[in-house]
Amino acid sequence: MLDIENNVVREHILDGNFGLEKESLRVLEDGTFSHTLHPFPDDKHIVKDFCENQTEINTSVHSSAREAIEELRHHTKRINRKLQTLPEREYLWPFSNPPYIENEKDIPVAVFEGMHVSKTAYRDYLSEKYGRYKMTFSGIHVNYSFSEELLRADYEWKKEHGEPVGDAAEGIFADSFQEYKDRLYLKLAKRMAAYGWILVAVTAASPILNSSFLEKGVYDRDIFIGMASVRCSEMGYWNEFAPIFNYDSITAYVNSIRKYVAQGLLKAPSELYYPVRIKPRGENNLETLEKSGADHIELRMFDLNPLAEDGVEEKDVIFAQLLMVWLAATPDQPFSEKDQIQAVHNLKNAAHYDLKTVRLQVPEEENTPVVQAALNVIDKMRDFYRDLQIDVEEVLTFEYNKFEDAENRYAWKIREQFGDDFVKKALVLAKERQEIE
Repeated sequence: MLDIENNVVREHILDGNFGLEKESLRVLEDGTFSHTLHPFPDDKHIVKDFCENQTEINTSVHSSAREAIEELRHHTKRINRKLQTLPEREYLWPFSNPPYIENEKDIPVAVFEGMHVSKTAYRDYLSEKYGRYKMTFSGIHVNYSFSEELLRADYEWKKEHGEPVGDAAEGIFADSFQEYKDRLYLKLAKRMAAYGWILVAVTAASPILNSSFLEKGVYDRDIFIGMASVRCSEMGYWNEFAPIFNYDSITAYVNSIRKYVAQGLLKAPSELYYPVRIKPRGENNLETLEKSGADHIELRMFDLNPLAEDGVEEKDVIFAQLLMVWLAATPDQPFSEKDQIQAVHNLKNAAHYDLKTVRLQVPEEENTPVVQAALNVIDKMRDFYRDLQIDVEEVLTFEYNKFEDAENRYAWKIREQFGDDFVKKALVLAKERQEIE
């Protein structure tokens, strides 16, 4: 874990790098899906995701959440300016849940040609296995890495003082800086799997579905199924099994994913729909990860937040950073196969609308309501940062208030504002956002 006894580590503990990914559907003025080709071919920052009418913004890496969000805003403006000029004007849909869906043909699989044609074939496979409706869910992915200076300081400190850099109980030492990084990110991924439910709870912003998602041809009803985030619930992006990872080393971690491909449970590693991923620098595949090692963590559980101009609230991104730093700098906890399966249930349970009635099995606590478990976590984070004399109270209070009063949660506000004629009201918002650009 990060050694906060080291003054250099303490000084740089919040130095890190942020990259954001934002998915959005393109829709027409009447709330139906666009059927035009992706309007930004060969643009590394604006690509298409599962379907041809789903844009994905990929920012560069920035040293602050604010800078990453500013770039996200820049690319969103570029998209909106382009959509205004199309023969039939289009809009960016601001919600994670889709608008009207006529049928699966309304969700055209993304078209790739030449050396990338296999990407279309892979999407056809996903379409057959999971259905296209599920693939219309959109969200925000947060990528984070600790600064090189922070990690170098911690690594050198541990070498100088003869401290383990892996499991302290087993006295594991790293043979290289990269092995040290690998062990740090493995531990962080493990702990984020155990605590990621709190990020689901604070960013859930998709409580309403149009009836056409559940019943073909029925467009005139809003549906509420008791979830604050449908895409993070049982109905969302999950595999048909609860994956078990081996966090002992990068190779062991990679092989635990390859095992599911070999067993036929996954067609490719990218089919693993898990909200926490360890990623390498450069091309994102298991071969690069095994060869080059861990570079950063990807968090995939953020809903699009229609209440935020850019689709994501800066304080939520910073809270995710504060959570990761706290987990990386505090003692490890057991994470057995049973714990890993329970972690998946916790992530899904945190997607519920009423968090006082839903319970979790979390480290050091059993059968605890989500609300109480979240307040306990934030209180521990407060103590940690207070001891470091780092003022992050504004962010922690912002999140704490969501659990003290449910009306502060995005899903509750959205249900109140958009709960009657969801699609029509969301279209008004989409048009207002485009006019602002």
